[in-house]
Amino acid sequence: MAQYEHLPIYKKAYDLLLYFEKIVHSFSRYHKYTHGTELRRQMREVLRLIRLANDAEEKAPLLLKNRELLEDLKLTIRVCKDVKAFQNFNSFQYSINEVVSLCKQNEGWLKHTLEQSSRPESSSRTGGKQERAH
Repeated sequence: MAQYEHLPIYKKAYDLLLYFEKIVHSFSRYHKYTHGTELRRQMREVLRLIRLANDAEEKAPLLLKNRELLEDLKLTIRVCKDVKAFQNFNSFQYSINEVVSLCKQNEGWLKHTLEQSSRPESSSRTGGKQERAH
């Protein structure tokens, strides 16, 4: 099993999960158990997909699934803003900016993965060693 804790995308996703744990605590009871639960569940799934993609021989399908999940997460954050679950606008702004940053990192990793898979000679140049994600 490859190490994944060092990946910038993993670190950012984990930090965002901790942030969600903190801010969901201040949601009203209704929002805490509906939208807050969904935020936390989606972030745990993002982390799981990052871990799986890092270990997988075929990373692209997992990264594509993560792309969809991150888009769903953006929608959940926007709903939280619209129903006034966030205590203030800054919480929304920080959350959405961090998810956009995760989207960019995921897309960069996906692009790199697809480029590597389209070049069959890449494995011979690295001596057959598996490439690690950035």
